[in-house]
Amino acid sequence: MRDTAYNFIKTLPMVAVLTLLTLADARFDLQGVLLAMASGALASGLGYAIWYMALPGLQNVQAAVVQLTVPVIAAAGGVVFAGELIDQRLIVASLLVLGGVLCVF
Repeated sequence: MRDTAYNFIKTLPMVAVLTLLTLADARFDLQGVLLAMASGALASGLGYAIWYMALPGLQNVQAAVVQLTVPVIAAAGGVVFAGELIDQRLIVASLLVLGGVLCVF
């Protein structure tokens, strides 16, 4: 967990540079900043914490394959929390990913 937190901290200089490069086109409001912080720090931090708690109970191959489901989980989160549409492309992509995962188990 400490290593993951340090890796996030190491990204801050690049974030600062990119922020300065795009500052002229940027629009900040309190809600947007708070949502970005919540999704970046809280959601990612919580996700990593859960992952590292589950990891010892998984074999190497299981852990690798479970990681492949992350895009499907993220897409589901987009549908639930951001009102993204479930379209044919999302369904086909999700089925392909999950079908590949199923082939391993």
